[in-house]
Amino acid sequence: MRLGNLIDAFQPAKGPPPDRLGAFLRWCLSGAWPMLVLAALCSALAGGMEAGTAYILGLVIDTAISSGPEQFFSAGNIVIIVGGLGFFIFLRPVLFGLSAASNAIIVQPNVNPLVLSRLNRWTMGQSVRFFDDDFAGRIAQKQMQTANAVTSVAVEVINVVAFALASLLGALALLGAIDWRITGLFMVWLVGYFATIRWFLPRVRQRSAARAGARAMVSGQVVDTITNIKTVKLFAHADHEESTAQNAMADFRSKALHFGYLSATFRFCLMTLAGFLPVLLIGATLMLWQDGLASEGDIVAAGAVSVRIAQMTGWVSFTLMAIYANIGEIENGMKTLTRPDRVEDQGAAKVLDVSDGQIEFQNTGFAYGRDVGGIQDISLTIQPGEKLGIVGASGAGKSTLVSLLLRLYDGENGRILIDRQDISGVTQDSLRRKIGMVTQETAMFNRSARENILYGRPDASELELIAAARKAEAHEFIEQLADGQGRTGYDAYLGERGVKLSGGQRQRIALARAILKDAPILVLDEATSALDSEVEAAIQAALERVMEGKTVLAIAHRLSTLSEMDRIVVMEQGRIAEVGTHDALLAQNGLYAKFWSRQSGGFIRTEENDDMRSLTPQDAAE
Repeated sequence: MRLGNLIDAFQPAKGPPPDRLGAFLRWCLSGAWPMLVLAALCSALAGGMEAGTAYILGLVIDTAISSGPEQFFSAGNIVIIVGGLGFFIFLRPVLFGLSAASNAIIVQPNVNPLVLSRLNRWTMGQSVRFFDDDFAGRIAQKQMQTANAVTSVAVEVINVVAFALASLLGALALLGAIDWRITGLFMVWLVGYFATIRWFLPRVRQRSAARAGARAMVSGQVVDTITNIKTVKLFAHADHEESTAQNAMADFRSKALHFGYLSATFRFCLMTLAGFLPVLLIGATLMLWQDGLASEGDIVAAGAVSVRIAQMTGWVSFTLMAIYANIGEIENGMKTLTRPDRVEDQGAAKVLDVSDGQIEFQNTGFAYGRDVGGIQDISLTIQPGEKLGIVGASGAGKSTLVSLLLRLYDGENGRILIDRQDISGVTQDSLRRKIGMVTQETAMFNRSARENILYGRPDASELELIAAARKAEAHEFIEQLADGQGRTGYDAYLGERGVKLSGGQRQRIALARAILKDAPILVLDEATSALDSEVEAAIQAALERVMEGKTVLAIAHRLSTLSEMDRIVVMEQGRIAEVGTHDALLAQNGLYAKFWSRQSGGFIRTEENDDMRSLTPQDAAE
């Protein structure tokens, strides 16, 4: 295991990933370079054995011819015999074994997790907007694609390029020892070989990048469809999704064919060049031998090294093409993954200390980088322990206000303070640990019910876990859970995004998670919207106990859930329109009173909803 630990596979990188290829590769592989150089050296030494093999074969042939059949195995040739045996039986296997071990044990198992962990760590630090603007499947595909490509480049450069360069240098030295004219012919051939590579490989790189982008789009499209498979089935749009996926697949096929034609042409040209090499070197050495300028052993040595390099040409050309294809994939991944879209902690960010729970919005504004939308000039103070309700029609800015409090985005204007500490100057982790939240769209992991609830506080005991589940009215149904692997109760897996649970069950587990977290500030965003009336009544009672002593922000369309709040804020078009208690706002006969009078089933009705009353039941259903 010591060899396998020479590279720290999970060592963090310093700074953000650069958007230039060379710098990006250095960032990905930083900390691993000493072992990569060592592995390349082992590979180069093994490559040098190719020329050594040809040299010893030639030496043996010359010795055999000069000694004759009767005298070859004599004491005078003991050095050549023992040296040859030692080379083939000991030195050559040891060097090739070291090269294989350095690649298979030191490099390959460690470089991929090193690069992938760094890319994943960076990606997880991106802002919510980064993920909103892309496919989840595409982002994951880009991480895997880039990590695999960087690993392949590192391994192949070590395993093939270092080996091949050492072999070529050894061949030059060997041919130079035979005759300078042989070396000259080999150099002419190398010029043609490298000129061919120079013309083809940039085009391979370009077409590979296009192929990688098309492949990632297929992955993103398929994952997006699978993620929303229930919606696809409910709207009977399987044909539409299949057509969309096939369009993406057709584009990928086109790019793959474009790459394939170039690849086949490249390999044909190199194979043709490889065929010329033995003809040139063996033919030239035979002519020198005919003139008495080369020995029979020289012919064997030149033939052996030329045939080996000709054979290696196909292997090297295939590898170089793969390296450039992988470089294209790396560059394609870089375009997505290195783009900074982040909310960063300041260099001197402190840990948030919440003793009271007072929240202040001071002239806060945020419009998602646009001229309209979001919120503008919000000034509001929420006292410690106050229960504040927030209402407004869709798009009024309620969720934006909460997102800024959680620093999912940094405000564009003004500031937000918690206990007189500007949240832009505290660490994001410490801020979010002090805020419990239950949203309308509850987030579940495809893990056990226990793990999902413990996400609120991983170090909680089993008794605390069950107590939180009981308070959230979740314990009874959790005990009845079972999954396809035979796990039951708290050990049962919930499916991707909690798909095996009803909406009400998901919200109760989310409530249990927030209860277990026990943060001094609690945000409820439609926390009971998916519950039936009977369960909601029980949950409301539990929430009242949970809210005791906490500062609470509760967003709701169902106004009846806010009637007991200390104050209610009414938002309209990104601004605070009204503030007051439930009774005071009704007495004002303003926007809140208008919402209240339009309630249907306890939800806010907008003018758009009111238009539904003029429709027939059939029209409304459509």
